[in-house]
Amino acid sequence: MTPIRLGITGGIGSGKSVVARVLQTLGIPVFDCDAESKRLTVVHPLIRQQLVALVGPEVYQGNTLNKPFLAHYLFSSPEHVQQVNGIIHPVLKEYFLQWVSKQSTQFVAIESAILFEAGYDDVVDSVITVSAPLEVRIARAMQRDGATRSAIEERIRQQMDDEEKRRRSQFVIVNDGEAPVIPQVLEIINTLSQK
Repeated sequence: MTPIRLGITGGIGSGKSVVARVLQTLGIPVFDCDAESKRLTVVHPLIRQQLVALVGPEVYQGNTLNKPFLAHYLFSSPEHVQQVNGIIHPVLKEYFLQWVSKQSTQFVAIESAILFEAGYDDVVDSVITVSAPLEVRIARAMQRDGATRSAIEERIRQQMDDEEKRRRSQFVIVNDGEAPVIPQVLEIINTLSQK
């Protein structure tokens, strides 16, 4: 039996990780795109080779990624972000599909802030966007990352618009600090279980 694949996305500070933890508590394995992309960027030979060819050997310092060097390259141009994503995400997508094939649960999930931008919506059955008011998202992200308001606002501007994510999703979970998240997750699981 092939598991039903759920995509979890949402803007910075929306609470994607909260929803992922609820799913894990329900026994649903969650593939963390952010963590896996960081890991594969360091250990995968094809990614290493292509990143070195694109930005130079300084992108690695031994067995670690030179994050400030890569960040400087990424933030200098939107085209650079597309180039780097074009190296990492096809490998990560393939790795996700291999991971899915090893799961024996009814559902699996993939958590990614850039689910649509990276094309992961092609390999999931339903997308759940986690949504919260802008001010709540900014406050959460500032507290979590110890970042300034302007830095968080800049990161939000670089992401797909929240409304666009909601429009392209099959389900929306409101995580505004008032609406309980767990009943919303359970309702989605129950709906999909009955299909």
